[in-house]
Amino acid sequence: MNNSLVKSIFILGAGVSLQSASAFTSISRSASTSSTTTSLNVYGTPRKVQIIPSVLPADFGKLGEDCKKLEDAGVDRIQFDVMDGNFVPNLTFGPDTISWCRKYTDAPFETQLMVSERCTDAMLEQFTEATKGPNGEPGVVIVHVEACTHLHRALGRIRDAGGSPSVALNPHTPAEMIENVLDLCDHVLVMTVNPGFGGQSYIPTMTDKIRKIRKWIVDRDLDIDIEVDGGIKATKETIGECAAAGANCFIAGSGLFAYDDFSEGVKELTNLALEGQKED
Repeated sequence: MNNSLVKSIFILGAGVSLQSASAFTSISRSASTSSTTTSLNVYGTPRKVQIIPSVLPADFGKLGEDCKKLEDAGVDRIQFDVMDGNFVPNLTFGPDTISWCRKYTDAPFETQLMVSERCTDAMLEQFTEATKGPNGEPGVVIVHVEACTHLHRALGRIRDAGGSPSVALNPHTPAEMIENVLDLCDHVLVMTVNPGFGGQSYIPTMTDKIRKIRKWIVDRDLDIDIEVDGGIKATKETIGECAAAGANCFIAGSGLFAYDDFSEGVKELTNLALEGQKED
């Protein structure tokens, strides 16, 4: 066989091999993509939508009664915003108030500690205990990354005390600040306003932060819910956009208390979140 013929056969064979490799790569990419995306907007398999009212707009003179009304309306949890006047420019309540509210409702609780590091260090176990369910079930306890020099330690203390450890980020805090503690968390809370006061407007640039954290969670196959808090209302621009980006737990304070019938608010917020998860 002459050299020219050998060369032609080699080139032809190489071409077939390259085409086969190209086809294999294309199939591999398709398989990889289908394992992490669905026909829905949200990256990965959508998680259950949860509506979680903050009691910040409630009447503190009848806080227990309002908690019972929220439970009857079908909320998934009730959030207590703990503020110490240092980390945020507002004051609310301590663990005793949360414990008193437990007498009025069996709804799961979550506590967001918008407090200084000194308060977090001194009272973390007390808040974890107050947040537990009626039969001692773990309640969600959220610490702020900005208030924890030793974040791993704080999250571990919550777990050791029988709570569900979770972490929150203020709007200016990059998502990368929690990348190395995701394996310790049950929830990540993306603040979509600067914490301290209710009734603020949603910050649209937070949507990309939600999307980034969602991708980390799905790619690492972690069992974590993403919560959003701040300016969440029954609109496509707030709860709808957050749901499409990958959030599934929605803190609604003034957005829910604006309804005379809390159950109507829960339904409208839920439906808009589900629409946000669906195909365009």
